[in-house]
Formats: sequence, structure tokens, C-alpha cells
Amino acid sequence: MVLSRAASESDVSIHSTFASRYVRASLPRHVMSSCAFKMPENSIPKEAAYQIINDELMLDGNPRLNLASFVTTWMEPECDKLIMAAINKNYVDMDEYPVTTELQNRCVNMIAHLFNAPLGDTETAVGVGTVGSSEAIMLAGLAFKRKWQNKRKAEGKPYDKPNIVTGANVQVCWEKFARYFEVELKEVKLREGYYVMDPEKAVEMVDENTICVAAILGSTLNGEFEDVKLLNDLLIKKNAETGWDTPIHVDAASGGFIAPFIYPELEWDFRLPLVKSINVSGHKYGLVYAGIGWVIWRNKEDLPDELIFHINYLGADQPTFTLNFSKGSSQVIAQYYQLIRLGNEGYRNIMENCRENAMVLKEGLEKTGRFNIVSKDDGVPLVAFSLKDNSRHDEFEVSDMLRRFGWIVPAYTMPPDAQHITVLRVVIREDFSRTLAERLVLDIVKVLHELDTLPAKISAKLAVAEEEAAEKKEVIKNGGHLKKSDLETQREITNAWKKFVMAKKTNGVC
Repeated sequence: MVLSRAASESDVSIHSTFASRYVRASLPRHVMSSCAFKMPENSIPKEAAYQIINDELMLDGNPRLNLASFVTTWMEPECDKLIMAAINKNYVDMDEYPVTTELQNRCVNMIAHLFNAPLGDTETAVGVGTVGSSEAIMLAGLAFKRKWQNKRKAEGKPYDKPNIVTGANVQVCWEKFARYFEVELKEVKLREGYYVMDPEKAVEMVDENTICVAAILGSTLNGEFEDVKLLNDLLIKKNAETGWDTPIHVDAASGGFIAPFIYPELEWDFRLPLVKSINVSGHKYGLVYAGIGWVIWRNKEDLPDELIFHINYLGADQPTFTLNFSKGSSQVIAQYYQLIRLGNEGYRNIMENCRENAMVLKEGLEKTGRFNIVSKDDGVPLVAFSLKDNSRHDEFEVSDMLRRFGWIVPAYTMPPDAQHITVLRVVIREDFSRTLAERLVLDIVKVLHELDTLPAKISAKLAVAEEEAAEKKEVIKNGGHLKKSDLETQREITNAWKKFVMAKKTNGVC
């Protein structure tokens, strides 16, 4: 006799995930905000949890078409395997994972040599892996501040008003450092046509309270390398005149893995005597997924000992100089993979390819006759450009309409005193091929043609204003009430609905 029973609602294993009750009911969340989201009372099957989350994530943009970001979005499958194999390793447990610690030390030494640190044959480099350049800059800044304070204390001078000199084009992490650690940020203003720090103006702003001058190798705004060599020479002269010893930090977050391979003769690193520390983002052109940065010091004297902590509660004495404690090991391992897998030859080939694709995109945009190129040919491989005529439509409209094709291209205004300049920027990463560069140009041309058929923003605003004024007059005529026929009401509803649908189409990602 065959026994059978009715499947209960809890027998999820025999149902399709999409047929189960778990995807039929909405999760307990507020429609417009996540502030009211609460943990559910009951558990759900792993398949349903996966499907619910995966379905929502489909609405995110495509990382490889996110041309706003410098961060790596593709790695080889072999490296992906290494990352997943180490996903459960806590890097801080150095005694438990000594090989991972050794790999980090090897990375520090390889990067230090890449930056021409003055190391002897048996000398170990001074540096540490971080979760990105933001943490690396915080650590470097703390080292400068503490060293300056120690010197001022020894000289019996005030040490309560430290400052850093930078360009107005610095990344926000410098502003964070200044605010969090009570350091005045003295910014050299930009000007139209010159969107990086002027070394001469920077040195003029240096005083006895300046803990360092921060130069950027690869500006976020237009990819340009600042002239670290000129800054070094001018600062040496000022130090000699004043008796100060103001040093330089190089923020090479974007350019640190570019310049050594395609601009090897450019002097920006430890070949310059006043450069005491350098940070670089492994997750940018170091070609590792998000979550890894590096800071390297010239020598041990540039990192005060009192900033280094020693712990032994994980099994052995372990020195640590980080802002956080626990962190994953995967990105350190991935960085080591890239360094030994690619070597100088591989990195050089990739950076040259990125530069060539940037030129393809630049030339394609120039052929349209509609754009001014703001970026330089030498520097980080990106193309920053602005409309020659933005009186009818602006760069923000171009950025919005490109999202219909899947492209995420940022539009932004320059910092003071060039805030009247608006630009679009496309970052060329390893996985951005020539084919994609040519396709992007075609889609930009389509957007321009469509914008040409639309009324200008200011014309539309004037038309709305005139319409509202006419309605007000009609209201006054009718004793404060605007009379509308049924047909007018229906048209109003239809037009409102059309606007809503068009807005959805414009803002959507195909």
C-alpha cells in the first residue's frame, strides 16, 4: 500500500523557492526608509534568504560599468579562489596565521622597493597594510603629528596648533584626518585651467606649525600628478632659510601603482629626500578588490615608537599600528598574488593598456566637437571632460541620461576657486576594454542628440513659471477658485502619469 500525505506549508524543500510563502510576503520594512527595518521573529530557509537578497541586489548598478570608481572590479578566477579560501582568517591573529603575516611583510618590502626606499640588502622596510588609503593617511598623519609634537616639546615651544598644507583637490580622507585629530587643514585654492596644488603657493603657506605638506600623485578630479619634485626643491630651500625641517607625504592612492611602470623617470617618491611616507591603494591600480591599502615610511626614524602597540593575548608578542583591530586576510593574500603573478612586466602592460584606452575615449569625445578635455594625457588613465556649451543642457543631464544605457559616469563641480567648472569623469580600469570605450562614445553621442531635441532647462522653467502665473490670474478672476472641466482634469492626470513614467525610464538602469 502506498502511503501519502499532504505537503504542509513548512515542507519548503519540495517547493520552488518562488512558490513558497517566504517570497510572497514582503519583509517588515518601511517603504521609503530602512530606519523601521526590524529583525524578523522567525527563521526562513537558506534558499529563500538567498533569493530575496539576490533579487534586491539585481537593482544595483553593474560594478564594471561604474566608471566613477577607481576601485578594482575584476580579478582572475584563481585569485578569487584564494580570496574565498581565506575569507574566515582574521589577519590580526598573526601567531595563528604566520604565513599570512609573512605575505604582508613581503608586500610591504616589494612596494617599498617599487617606491625606491633607501633600504640596504638585509634591511626590512617599514610599512603596514590597511583597509584602504584613508586609514593609511590617518596613520601617516599621526606619525607626522607626533614627531612634530615631540620636537616642539623638546624645544620648549607650543605644540597645540599643528597644520597640514594640501591642495583643495585632496580626497575627503584628508579633511577627516584634520577634523578627527585636530589638525588645521590649509588648502591651496585651485583656479580655472590649473586643478592641482601649486607647489609655490603651498610652500608660501608653510609655517613653523606645519607637520607636513601633502602632495597628490593622481588627483581624484582629473588624474593629474602634482609636481612633487618642484615641491621638494622649494621646501628644501625654505627649510634652509628658516631652520625648519618640514617634510612631505605623497598621497599616491591612485598613481602609486602607475608611475613606477609607465613613468619610471618621474621623481616623486623616496628618491626625493623630504618624502618621508607614501600611501597607495592596493584596491585601485594595485588591482585588488576593495579593502586594501598600504603606507610605507622612509625609515624607522619616521615612525615614532610610541605609536606602535605590542599585544600578547593572541599567543605571542605582536606589534600593531592600525586604527582598527580585526580585519580579513583575503585582500592581503590577493595583493601578494597580483605582485608575484604580474610582476613588473604584467603591471606595465596593464597600465599601458589603460592609458591607450583612455586615449581612444579622449579622441572619440574630441571628434564630437562638443567637449573640452580637462584631464592630462600623463597621469592616472582617466578622461575628465566638460561641455563646450552647457547653456541649454549641462553635464548633470548627460550623466543622468547615460544611466539608461547602464553607464555610471559622475558629474561634479570643481573645488574652490574653480567651482564654476563642471566636469564628467570616466576612470579607465583594467577591465575597461577598447570595445567598451568605443561603445561609450556612441552612447554619449546618442545622449547628446536626444538632449538636442529637448527644450533647454531654463526654457522649461520659464514655461512652467508662465503657466503658473496664468493659473494664478485665472484663480483671481474666479474669486479664488480655479475652475476646470472634466476633460482638463483628465488631461492633468494623464500628463502627471506620463511624467512619472518618463522619470522612471530616465533614472533606471538598463
